[in-house]
Amino acid sequence: MNAEQRYLLIVEDDRGCKEYMLDAPSYSLGRDPKCDIRLVSQFVSRRHATLVQLLEEDGTHHYRIVDGIPKGKPSSNGLLVNGRKLQACDLQDKDEIVFGPSVRAIYRLREQNGERLVSLDETIIPPGSWDIGGA
Repeated sequence: MNAEQRYLLIVEDDRGCKEYMLDAPSYSLGRDPKCDIRLVSQFVSRRHATLVQLLEEDGTHHYRIVDGIPKGKPSSNGLLVNGRKLQACDLQDKDEIVFGPSVRAIYRLREQNGERLVSLDETIIPPGSWDIGGA
């Protein structure tokens, strides 16, 4: 991975789909209007998750997602990353994060050359087919 790469979080919630270019050291995600990335759904905790930027030896970085607040209270419903319930996960290109019914995100690598990424509708798992069965 070279330093020209950037990450994007494509979020789908009760208000639709929105893209966030990731470049800050951390982001709070949740229902609270004070969160850096607001997730609009009654099934999402106020402080549902945190994205933390991790630096590599070669000067590049990636993000880790942590359930709730790092070293603090986890969310009520937890996180599913690629279908697995996890407390924390180092994210990789195309990982899917489910926060609750109808609320999910895709973590994508975006090249600096402006390459357009796929939308949620173009991902491997079609929207609405990832029912988490009352989790």
